[in-house]
Amino acid sequence: MRLLTGGIIYLLMASPAAAQVAELGKLLPGGDPSVSGRILQYVVLLTVLSLAPGLLIMVTSFTRLVIAFSFLRSGLGLQSTPANLVMVSLALFLTFFVMAPVFDKAKTDGLDPYMAGTIDETVAYARITDPFRAFMLKNVRERDLALFNEMAAERHLPVATKGDVDLRILIPAFMISELRRGFEIGFLIALPFLVIDLIVSMLTMSMGMMMLPPTVISLPFKVLFFVLIDGWNLLAGSLVNSFIPS
Repeated sequence: MRLLTGGIIYLLMASPAAAQVAELGKLLPGGDPSVSGRILQYVVLLTVLSLAPGLLIMVTSFTRLVIAFSFLRSGLGLQSTPANLVMVSLALFLTFFVMAPVFDKAKTDGLDPYMAGTIDETVAYARITDPFRAFMLKNVRERDLALFNEMAAERHLPVATKGDVDLRILIPAFMISELRRGFEIGFLIALPFLVIDLIVSMLTMSMGMMMLPPTVISLPFKVLFFVLIDGWNLLAGSLVNSFIPS
């Protein structure tokens, strides 16, 4: 009876629940007369964030580094050692090391003032992309840049001038430049291991061991050779020094 009485009193004291309606003005920041324009900006921001890994590959040193490490593993004859996660992580952190001045300048000049509200999106975009543009201009081949500049003129796109290069021209030119340099470095990496394979192959043939794959014997020698010359130190240092700082 006490529980029943308490329940009845509790129900009598309860007031009607009012529906809570969210105000759109609180969800969207003020200062923009168009709500649809602000929503569109959010959609674009989410799209850019989803493409961030691809952007990192396109405008940084990651491409050249990961191609060189892939050639190294192929030259050694190792299929899964080091693992892909290790190779990509090493290339990624070396990218952060090479691009550290660029990242710092973009953050200091563009991202921090934008987060503080002192500049708008247009100025922030220009200040963030300028350090990356300077880095790519330092490392792109003139021949590749001229190729895309000529094709841009044929397609009525903005033609690159001295000190002012559209990113639609600069980024693909920079990417094919990095691919070329990555393959050049990969050739230099694979050449010593190819010589070891040839020497071991000739020795096994001269000894009449026809059924024994030469790679079985050459693999320990290639690993030993790479360790004796301190290959990781030499390769990492050469790759980092191959980039011209902006």
